[in-house]
Amino acid sequence: MSKIGIVINREYKERVTKKSFIISTILLPLLMIVLMAAPALLMTYSTSESKTIMVVDNSNVIAGNLQNTDEVTYVITNEPVDSLLADKSIDAVLIIDQDIVNKPSGLSLYTNEASSMNIESNIRSQVEATIEQERLKQYDIENLDKILEEVKANVSMQTYRNDKEDGNKASSSELSYIIGLLMDMLLYFFLMLYGQMVMTSIIEEKNNRVLEIMVSSIKPAQLMLGKIVGIGLVAVTQVLIWAVLISICSGVLLPALMPADVMNEVTAYSAGTIDITTATNDIDMLHIISVLSNVGYILTLFAYLLLFLVGGFLFYAALYAAIGSAVDNIQDAGQFQGIVLTPVIIGFVLSTSIVADPNSTLATVMSMIPFTSPMIMMSRIPFGIASWEIVVSLVILYASFFGMVWVSAKIYRVGIFMYGKKPTIKEIIRWVKYK
Repeated sequence: MSKIGIVINREYKERVTKKSFIISTILLPLLMIVLMAAPALLMTYSTSESKTIMVVDNSNVIAGNLQNTDEVTYVITNEPVDSLLADKSIDAVLIIDQDIVNKPSGLSLYTNEASSMNIESNIRSQVEATIEQERLKQYDIENLDKILEEVKANVSMQTYRNDKEDGNKASSSELSYIIGLLMDMLLYFFLMLYGQMVMTSIIEEKNNRVLEIMVSSIKPAQLMLGKIVGIGLVAVTQVLIWAVLISICSGVLLPALMPADVMNEVTAYSAGTIDITTATNDIDMLHIISVLSNVGYILTLFAYLLLFLVGGFLFYAALYAAIGSAVDNIQDAGQFQGIVLTPVIIGFVLSTSIVADPNSTLATVMSMIPFTSPMIMMSRIPFGIASWEIVVSLVILYASFFGMVWVSAKIYRVGIFMYGKKPTIKEIIRWVKYK
C-alpha cells in the first residue's frame, strides 16, 4: 500500500467503525421518514374531544345555520350572558352581535380552557358562509348563490417539458423546489460536518506532536491529501447507505402504504395513459407520488449529490486542512473559518431564492463559481436543467480543487510546524509564496 493509501485507510477506518457513525447513518434517515409521516398519522388517528358551545345570537340570523360536527355541538340559548359566563362547567360561549351581517367583527368566543384552532376555524367558516348568503339576498336576484357557484372556476394546469425526449410527462416546479432545497440542505450538512472534521483532526494531531513524527516518513502534501480523501470516503459511504435506504422506502414502502386505486392511477399517470378528466385522484398528488416512488429518479439525484459532494468537499476540505495546520486550537481557527463559511452560506442562502427561477443568468453564473456551485447546482438539477451546464460546473469544480490543494499544501507544510502563535493572514500569504 502506498503512503497516501495508508493515511486514507487509517482515516477511513477510524471513523466509519465508530458507533456514532453507524447509529447516525441508519437512524437519521429513519428519523426523517418518521418526522415526515408523523403529521399525517396524527391527523388520521387522533380524535379531538367534542365541545359544546352555547350560542347567544342577538342577530337571529347566524345560529340557525350553524351545523354540528364531530368536534363541536352548538346549543342555541336565550339565557343571560352573565350567567353563562359564570358557569365554569360550560365549554365555551359564542356571542353574536345584532349587526353581524354588516359588521363581521362582532363575534366573541369565551372559553373556560385553552381554545382550539380547529374549533375557531369551524366557527369562522360557518359564520362567514351565512353572512355571505345574507348579503346575497340583499341584491334580490333569484338563485344568485347558485349562479355564483356555477361561474366559479378551479383551474388545473399541467406543465410539460417540450425540450426533452420525455416531454409528454408532466413536471412540477413546486415539487422540484422542495427536492432542490432538501438536496441542498444535505450537501450543506456534509460540507460543514466533514470539512470541519478534517480541520479538527489536524489540530488534534498537531497538538499531540503526531504530525512531526508522520512527516518524517511522508511528505506533508501527501499527508494532507490522504486525510482529505480518507474523510471524504466516510461521507461518500454515508451518502451511499442513505441512497439505498431511501430507495427501498421509495420503491417498496411508499407503494405498499398507498391505496390500490391510487397506485393504479399513479402507474397509468407514469405511463402517460391516464385520462385527466376522469381521474378520481388529484393529478398533482399523482405526480408527486409517481416522482417519489421512482427509484431511478431517486438514484439519479443521489448520483449528482455524490458528484457535487465529492467535488465540493475536496475543494473546501483543502481550505479546512490549511486552517487546521495554521492554528493550535479550535478557538483560534474561528477567525479563519469565516473565510470558508461565508461562501458556503452565501451559496446556501442564494439557492433558496434562485430556485424560483433556475434558468436565470444569476443562477447560471453562480452555479459555475466553485465556491457556490455545489449548493446552487444541486438546487437547480431537479428542475431538469441542460446537461452541459452540469458537466461544465463539475469540470470547473474539480479543476479548482487541484488549484486549491496546491495552495493549501504550501500553507500546510509550514503551518504544521508552527506553535504558540496564531498567524495573521499576511503571514499565511507569505507561506504560500515560499518555494
